[in-house]
Amino acid sequence: MEQLSVTAKNRRTLWVVFGLTFTYFLVEVVGGLVTNSLALLADAAHMLTDVGGLGLALFAAWMSSKPATPGRTYGYYRVEILAALANAVVLFLMSFFILFEAYRRFREPPEVSSLPMMAVAGVGFVVNVIGILMLRKASSESLNMKGAYLEVVGDLLGSVGVLIAGVVMLTTGWWYADPLFSVVIGLFILPRTWSLLSDAVGVLLEGTPAGIDLAAVRDAIGKVPGVVGVHDLHVWAITSGVNALSVHVVMTAGEDLGGILVRVREAVAGAFPISHVTVQAEPPGFVEQETHL
Repeated sequence: MEQLSVTAKNRRTLWVVFGLTFTYFLVEVVGGLVTNSLALLADAAHMLTDVGGLGLALFAAWMSSKPATPGRTYGYYRVEILAALANAVVLFLMSFFILFEAYRRFREPPEVSSLPMMAVAGVGFVVNVIGILMLRKASSESLNMKGAYLEVVGDLLGSVGVLIAGVVMLTTGWWYADPLFSVVIGLFILPRTWSLLSDAVGVLLEGTPAGIDLAAVRDAIGKVPGVVGVHDLHVWAITSGVNALSVHVVMTAGEDLGGILVRVREAVAGAFPISHVTVQAEPPGFVEQETHL
């Protein structure tokens, strides 16, 4: 298979976002140390996990572009899904860390240097908006890109939360604003992370890809001239955007084998987002016990 994965096609975009995120991580570390702001240092730790997540996505992009081998006949497409799964786990851990840190700060709210904190958060806001604009389109086409996108969305929310908390603390001196907005951020990330995790596990379990109606696929193949039976139909995702199908079809007597194969492939590829089609054509009366759909 020579088809490039979505992540491989967007490798340059990932590198730009990675560079911006890593640079801002360094800015936050320096800003936190200079201003003695625990909030900025905590957000820098959050940024470090995002740098790692984007680095993992880049590694997956590199691996998925490697050619297939006799030992890896589909190539390394599944590395993308493993990266998405790892990103989901990191996002879960990050969310729980934020919630735990918020709980700790509710008990002992620290005093924060609000103005420097807001200045650094403002830089982060701009950096993350750029990253979101660059990754948004590809995030709907690839689980790995979706994981990277959610990392940046989490960063943006962190920047917004820090800015709002800074305004509240600067104007009112109410230090509880910092942990309060941290809780909001953590709870916002969790459901999106669960969706990413579920999608990644679904691909690894070779479930039918979202958006593909297996009954409709069966019906389309059954309507192909010369086909009188359809069984052992499977549709799965090798990686995001690269779907495969295998099916057994029973031909009418005297039907041309080559014509059947061409028509079945055209019926599938023309109506469904399936790029890799494998068809086993069987003569009338061929008996095979069906153990699958």
